[in-house]
Amino acid sequence: MSEFANDFKDIYIKYESAKHDFFKWRTESKLVNKLVLALGFACLTGILAQLRFYLPYTPVPVTGQVFAVLLSGVILGKWYGGVSQGLYAAIGAAGIPWFTGGKAGLEILTGVTGGYILGFIAASLIIGWFTDEYKQSRSFAGILGIMILGNVIIWFFGFVQLSIILGNLETAFDKGVLPFIGVDIYKALIASAMALAILPAKADGLR
Repeated sequence: MSEFANDFKDIYIKYESAKHDFFKWRTESKLVNKLVLALGFACLTGILAQLRFYLPYTPVPVTGQVFAVLLSGVILGKWYGGVSQGLYAAIGAAGIPWFTGGKAGLEILTGVTGGYILGFIAASLIIGWFTDEYKQSRSFAGILGIMILGNVIIWFFGFVQLSIILGNLETAFDKGVLPFIGVDIYKALIASAMALAILPAKADGLR
């Protein structure tokens, strides 16, 4: 084996070891450390919420938040991913202007985009649960599958609240789900590739 191949192998082993050590640390870490990580992801969600654009036929914008939501479940696990999105919702409702467009307040959670924010919490919890409990979910196909499931959960919560506000199920689906299916699956593909670079190849010791 060449010196280059040996060097590459050493780097790969160290890289895998670092990923495994991080996930073991986040599993066994103290509560305060987990809460700090959760707050960090809440902040990341708030930052990515400002990356937005509006389509002409829907009041719901396309944003970067979904990346943070999908990755929070993978990186923080089955409880603290959800905690991170709960913090994002609660702190924004309390007045920190980090909802989309620099908005804040409880009225955002009861408005046309509020259902999606509540869906963030459920989606991150489910993604984290599958990541922690099922080793087979840590392949690219597995990660992509649970991230698409996470998107479906977000769409569902958003659709339910939007249908209540608009008073029409078909209109809510046309404006609140259909325009986002393609772009959110694309986001899931990118987030899955990022997650695969973070998840250790050997899953032992993560729980």
